[in-house]
Amino acid sequence: MQFSAFSPARLFAALVVLALSLGTAHARDDGTDRSVTIEKETQSNVINADGSFVVSAETVLLINEERAIKEQAQRSLSYNRTLETLDVVQAYTQKPDGRKVPVLAEQIKEQQEQASSGAPMFQDTRVKVVIFPEVAVGDRLVLQYKKNRTTALFPGQFEDLSFPAFHPTQAFSLIYDLPADMPLHADARGFTASTPAAAPGRKVYRWDYVPADKARIEQGAVSYLDYGQFLAVSTFSDFAAFAKAYDARAKVEQTAEIRELAASLTAKLDSPRAKALALSDWVRKNIRYVAVYMGAGGVVPHSAKTILANRYGDCKDHVALLEALLAAAGIDSTPALVNLGNAYTLAKVPTLGVLNHAITYVPSLDLYLDSTAEGISAGFLPAPVLDKTVVLSKSGTLGHTPATQDGLVQNTTVFKVTSTGAADFTHASNVNGWAAELNRFGIKSMKPADRDLLIQQILASYGQSASGKLDAGNLEGTANSYEIKMAGRTENLVTLPGPIGVPTLSSFAGGIAQNVFGFIMEPERTQAFGCIGGVTEEQARFEFPKEVSVLAAPKPVSLRTASFDYSATYTREANAVVVKRRFAFTHPSAVCSAEDFKAMKPTVDAMVNDLKSQIIVQTL
Repeated sequence: MQFSAFSPARLFAALVVLALSLGTAHARDDGTDRSVTIEKETQSNVINADGSFVVSAETVLLINEERAIKEQAQRSLSYNRTLETLDVVQAYTQKPDGRKVPVLAEQIKEQQEQASSGAPMFQDTRVKVVIFPEVAVGDRLVLQYKKNRTTALFPGQFEDLSFPAFHPTQAFSLIYDLPADMPLHADARGFTASTPAAAPGRKVYRWDYVPADKARIEQGAVSYLDYGQFLAVSTFSDFAAFAKAYDARAKVEQTAEIRELAASLTAKLDSPRAKALALSDWVRKNIRYVAVYMGAGGVVPHSAKTILANRYGDCKDHVALLEALLAAAGIDSTPALVNLGNAYTLAKVPTLGVLNHAITYVPSLDLYLDSTAEGISAGFLPAPVLDKTVVLSKSGTLGHTPATQDGLVQNTTVFKVTSTGAADFTHASNVNGWAAELNRFGIKSMKPADRDLLIQQILASYGQSASGKLDAGNLEGTANSYEIKMAGRTENLVTLPGPIGVPTLSSFAGGIAQNVFGFIMEPERTQAFGCIGGVTEEQARFEFPKEVSVLAAPKPVSLRTASFDYSATYTREANAVVVKRRFAFTHPSAVCSAEDFKAMKPTVDAMVNDLKSQIIVQTL
């Protein structure tokens, strides 16, 4: 399993601090896709003492609906051509009358696996695509293949992670045949264990899936692996053994050039923390992410010397170079293996299926650094890495990343309404803390022409026909604060003569409205979901011309609970209304439970009602 990189493009979306889209589906919807039935799926693994193995797999799929044909009529099988061979033993389409239409040799195509959309990737992974002929509703697709792993990623060890597909599944069996003196540890949920007969000197383990309906994965929910059915198996006795195996293949050496670079970057810095941040930021800004997964490169970093010379590498390479630079500055560090995604719970046994990313931990400073996160400055972490259990490879112990980090967004907007209902506006947004560099990096990555278009796109989401200019501010800054400004015109803020309601718009993007509405993208929840804290303060001033009368303004709102501190005031000043809102969300974890959501819902509904409030005006 190869580690993956943090992609800032996945987080950045026009001043996003916690902006989530609305959804309308109900939380208890059935998530099972009945367009195809898995009648049989068997994976039989024969593992050798050196960790090499052969897996023999067989699947039988029944096509129930026309829409399943496009997705299921070809099956992609990936393998690492340096470490593995893969052979299709048998494949055919079986018609309802029993006739078999075989997959011919020319109907098995081989191609390189698609690269990550977020970064360049060079790898040994190949894909054999089995194209089934004459597929129609009612057919069965039968496939048998064998994969031979000749070289283990971790010598003498084996690990695997499996979970059922979201299709009706009649039989799903996982079999592991190992040397008798090679124990297999497991963590199973929704699978039952049995012990088949074994040959002399061998021990065979078997788990069978217990068929069950699956609820739809709710928007923003944690990984299915955190609450659903899965089987994790590993010959590693514990995470300490796993860490030791990783560390044995991740040795880091200093060179004269590395020592000179570390000295030059930290020469004017006194504290170890300042030095660590400076070195991490240098790696973040100067070593571009390129994944090179040749052979066992999915778990083995390149040498620090090579990484520095090439100026590129993946997450393991970033960690290796940063470790060497820190050591040259007299600061010990360790790789920290973590999940980059929405899985917050590790299985009881270690597998690479969840531990898919590497970051840096400095024990003396209790400081986590992710130098692959291009849009996150040192001292902060990207949101997908917050509140995660990590495996510290040098000590073999478990650590935990911070659950929260400081952040404040302050927005100020002025609308000068004309007698036609159009409005000229100015908007300033000051982002402080973890999201400052994220926004600076995101704006810097955009084409200048697209920055102005961003204004049009943002206001269009509010039903406004608008255009304007964006002042990107100091794009070369390094401070943990960043300000951008916008100025433009919306042609339809108010539909006069009225009486009519004017939306009390105080957010453009990444503001209070986006945060609050993010909580109700599901009307009810049964699954835990991500919920990152933060503070946003907004002021919007609506100035009306003398021929437009303000008839009424909303009433003030104050809501305070264990999680929320929300207030809104509406002050009339001559022929203007000033809206001030403050939203603070605090939670001890980056994850909220379904019970948390139930407790929060009344307060969230009250905030939504306020955000939908209007100023009533009429032309005299």
